[in-house]
Amino acid sequence: MREYDAVVIGGGPAGMTAALYLLRAGVKTAMVEKLSPGGQVLMTEKIENYPGFPDGLEGWQLADYFSKQLDLYPHDMLNDEVRSIKVGKPFHEMTVGDEVVRTKSIILATGARYRKLGIPGEQEMIGRGVSYCALCDGNFYRDRTVAVIGGGNSALEESLYLARLVRKLYLIHRREDFRAAVCYQDKCFTNEKIEVVRSTVVDEIVGDTEVKGVAMRNVQTGETSTLEVDGVFIFVGFEPIMDFVPEEVERDQNGILTDNEMLTNIPGIFAAGDIRSKLCRQVATAVGDGATAATSAFSYLEQLED
Repeated sequence: MREYDAVVIGGGPAGMTAALYLLRAGVKTAMVEKLSPGGQVLMTEKIENYPGFPDGLEGWQLADYFSKQLDLYPHDMLNDEVRSIKVGKPFHEMTVGDEVVRTKSIILATGARYRKLGIPGEQEMIGRGVSYCALCDGNFYRDRTVAVIGGGNSALEESLYLARLVRKLYLIHRREDFRAAVCYQDKCFTNEKIEVVRSTVVDEIVGDTEVKGVAMRNVQTGETSTLEVDGVFIFVGFEPIMDFVPEEVERDQNGILTDNEMLTNIPGIFAAGDIRSKLCRQVATAVGDGATAATSAFSYLEQLED
């Protein structure tokens, strides 16, 4: 059975930053990531608001920079999924794949997954016209017509990317006003390929073997209509990935509860990034969370030794 001082679960910006800080402090650390390091950054076409890159950079580039810096320090990478965590003292026990790993501290940094609408046709049409990633699937809809559902930064950023590929894009938002940054609104509202549909919800995704359209309803008038589209991209927020987190760890519907130092209610377990219950979910805040969580974990480990 392998033992560590710290295990970081998740290889996104928060997880990689936490691991970097721990390794630089000389802490025996392992990282668990079942996919490629980078997290949601890998599904972001261009990042324009990360400090130090005034011209912006592609998501995969930033993930690559993080990963290369982390690789300067020897550490174990466990390429599997965490199935469960058993709380203990001084060691917590984790089941990673088929292996049991013991660690004195854990940093939860698994991020969040795309939230689904939960409407008829959505689940059935995933991979057949329904997508949650424009960068992944946008090329399939080159010169075709698509709908984007959502009103936040992600929805508008992805719309701008898709508008380069598609013939026509309908941006559907349940409210009259958008909550996305003004810079994204200005670009979308002046793009000749994008038609904005306000105060409207999608009640059903229509199709048999592939998407044929969306059934819509205006929330102000109650008027219903069907819009013919070839694909539907859904960006209505995120939900934290915490299925494996033990029940003892306090949480709410938005994620794991922590204090300002990233401590959960369980000694030795910390959380960083989008898995936390918080308002702002950006690469910059994930990096800050990761650094803070690692610093708190290091302090905790020193107290254990004392």
